[in-house]
Amino acid sequence: MDQFSGDLFEEYRQHFTGGLKRMEQGVVFPRGYQSHAATETCPGHSTILTGSRPSRTGIIANTYFDLSIARDDKAVYCAEDETQPGSSSGDYVASPKHLLVPTLGGRMKKANPATRVVSVAGKDRAAIMMGGPTTDQIWWWGGKSYVSYKGVAETPLVAQVNAGIAKLVAQDRPAMELPDFCKPKDVAVSIGGGKSVGTGHFARIAGDTKAFRASPEQDAATLVLAAALIENMELGKQAQTDIISIGLSATDYVGHTYGTEGAEMCLQLATVDRELGAFFERLDKSGVDYEVVLTADHGGHDLPERNREHGIPDAQRVDAALGPKALSDAIGAKLGLTGQVLYGDGAAGDFYVSKTLTPAQRAKVQAEALAMIRANPQVEVVFTKDQIAATPSPSGPPERWSLIQEARASFYAPRSGDFLVMLKPRVTPIPDPTKGYVATHGSPWDYDRRVPILFWRKGIVPFEQPLGVETVDILPTLAAQIGLAVPKGEIDGRCLDIDASAADSCAAK
Repeated sequence: MDQFSGDLFEEYRQHFTGGLKRMEQGVVFPRGYQSHAATETCPGHSTILTGSRPSRTGIIANTYFDLSIARDDKAVYCAEDETQPGSSSGDYVASPKHLLVPTLGGRMKKANPATRVVSVAGKDRAAIMMGGPTTDQIWWWGGKSYVSYKGVAETPLVAQVNAGIAKLVAQDRPAMELPDFCKPKDVAVSIGGGKSVGTGHFARIAGDTKAFRASPEQDAATLVLAAALIENMELGKQAQTDIISIGLSATDYVGHTYGTEGAEMCLQLATVDRELGAFFERLDKSGVDYEVVLTADHGGHDLPERNREHGIPDAQRVDAALGPKALSDAIGAKLGLTGQVLYGDGAAGDFYVSKTLTPAQRAKVQAEALAMIRANPQVEVVFTKDQIAATPSPSGPPERWSLIQEARASFYAPRSGDFLVMLKPRVTPIPDPTKGYVATHGSPWDYDRRVPILFWRKGIVPFEQPLGVETVDILPTLAAQIGLAVPKGEIDGRCLDIDASAADSCAAK
């Protein structure tokens, strides 16, 4: 569940009655961590089924910059093949080429070629990073229908599901009814420009695919497709173990569009709880033996306007002067340089100094950038590439890591920037909420790093472990359940013992 933070899990778990309630009755790790600093969708999804942090997966951000390519903006999307004609970071040819390590499905298929690996999600990067390059079928929401890689045609089953969705989207959607526990959150919060959030009930006019995407309807559609694929392919009904990864993306779109503490998020979680319950009941009726792990690619932070109304007066939006273009222009003017001298994807994260400059000019640009950024009171710290590279890969409880250790877990030298900027807590890296998203994630702070990790299987003896674990622990934990050997030196995670007794579920089978 994209952007399903540990905070949201704790806030709403008392209200779950469906699929999330079932997961809560299994083995619960409420303090799971996307332990790295780059708490974005692509890096987070790359950890879940690889057992590896972004420093090993190579997925350091949703968008990184390759200053050697011919594109004017130098931006590369994490799940594209930038070598394909016409591909760009905004209109790309989807590909798993940037993922440097195998997924659990890939390892299963290598051990037993009969294994079927399926991936379905509301986002291409979710499907690709969890499914990996060896999927038998992979589908994601393409804006108007579920699509796959370039050249892969709709199967009759997917065409049928897409036709049903098209019929649904072509109709007006009345406002959804709020559960009683959501009604106190039905309060408007002004974001400026005569706009507000907090009271949306997901009413939608016919044909509005953007509103469909940022609503519980999209997750319901993804689960319908996933269930249909399981039944059509008879996953789990043969001798081998099969795997399907499902990316429910609407919680992220809701969080970005409306924030995390309004009626919209409350209604989203209540609905996905119900839809997951129906999905599990459908699996139960099939008679297949299945095990589920549920987690998130990152957490999320509410919009600062509501933070301030809810007792957090220091919550604020980022200074537009920290944006890459603003910094580049200011530095270029000061140093008498023309053209873009600095690249980045926002006020926080990796920054890259232009390679068209001479070594002496590059050094001056970086020095000036570091001075300007460090002088801004919204900035917590800036680390250079050399500082991060010299830091050992972190180990031990993820809740105790330093900021530079978090940065190291996200660092892959061929793709990482010349320096990395971290904003102070409660600074939202969106300067103007009236022009797009109102809230986001991506910081090194726990509201973005902490996610639940929940395991369930029929007959499992439930327990809860409140100490910190990592999402990279999921792969070795599931591998142990099916007796799949994974060399420790190839991953960053460790197997979690999910047997409540003195027995060890991580012991070799």
